[in-house]
Amino acid sequence: MDQKDIDRINELYHKAKKEGLTPEETREQAELRGAYIRAFRENLRGQLETIKIQNPDGSIIDVKAEHDKKYKNRYPS
Repeated sequence: MDQKDIDRINELYHKAKKEGLTPEETREQAELRGAYIRAFRENLRGQLETIKIQNPDGSIIDVKAEHDKKYKNRYPS
């Protein structure tokens, strides 16, 4: 998702508010919004997977590793 796509999402939003969209523009808007949401989720997941927490005792917890360990224990294969 680049700035051009984001600008187009905004352009379609403003056009929809002012005069409405054609069926083709409505489909384009839905596709662009879906792509934006996917990119946002991927970015957020990437950020969350790199978080590490330092405890008061100095030990460091890898949040992703803890999540994976809990998930595996909760839902064994």
